[in-house]
Amino acid sequence: MSDITQGTSTDRLTERLTHPGYPRSNRYDARWTIENQMGPHALWLLEWLAPALGLEDLRPGARVLDLGCGRAMTSVFLAKEYDVQVTAADLWVKPDENAARIAEAGVADRVLPVFAEAHDLPFGEGCFDAIVSIDAYQYFGTNDLYLPTLTRLLKPGGRIGVVVPALTEEPEGMEPPEHLKPWWEPDFWCFHTADWWRRHWTRSGAVEVEAADWLPDGWKDWLLWCEVVAEESPEEFHRRMAREVGEMVRADEGRALGFVRVVGRRL
Repeated sequence: MSDITQGTSTDRLTERLTHPGYPRSNRYDARWTIENQMGPHALWLLEWLAPALGLEDLRPGARVLDLGCGRAMTSVFLAKEYDVQVTAADLWVKPDENAARIAEAGVADRVLPVFAEAHDLPFGEGCFDAIVSIDAYQYFGTNDLYLPTLTRLLKPGGRIGVVVPALTEEPEGMEPPEHLKPWWEPDFWCFHTADWWRRHWTRSGAVEVEAADWLPDGWKDWLLWCEVVAEESPEEFHRRMAREVGEMVRADEGRALGFVRVVGRRL
């Protein structure tokens, strides 16, 4: 589609995904977000992160690394909403594919798609004013030694902000919460609490942690999104995944699962 904004559309899908907490995200075409999703609603999560990260305080043209950008929805959002220059880095989605999507969104002059693995980023020290990662950082950032290698890419005083799926409490022993066992996968052990992330970043010595908090009722947004994707996604894989995750989130009802945002300033 050439226009990714909602315009004056009032169809049922748009109404269903119009969220009072995310006015910027509401401007984007609902079907565009569904077609390009790769998990939880990335624009909602990015909009929640934005004030804690200080995105509105960045100068026009500031350089932002969108790490694990997926299909570049968040990169397009960053460019359009905050007038920054975005490096859209991902391992699984090819740069040519993202380049077409970025051009279609009208921000080819502000978003550069690149192929990059999180442990081998081809950028120099101090390149970026900010680093953003939405629903990706948990897969590589739990390593005790990772954050210092990443924050070297920030200018002194620059901020990194991430939003990750999270837990209300750290499980004891070797077992997940009992009510989540039917859906639990080994990948989910990368989910942690806000306090865990605060300690993890603080002890790295790389940043001053400015925020590490829980999204109130985030599970409800997650469940709504899963239900919509399960019905509306054009890809069977994503419909199936949304059904499975939705069943888990519905059974949990916020007892254990949700989202945490973490923001740190490079020391």
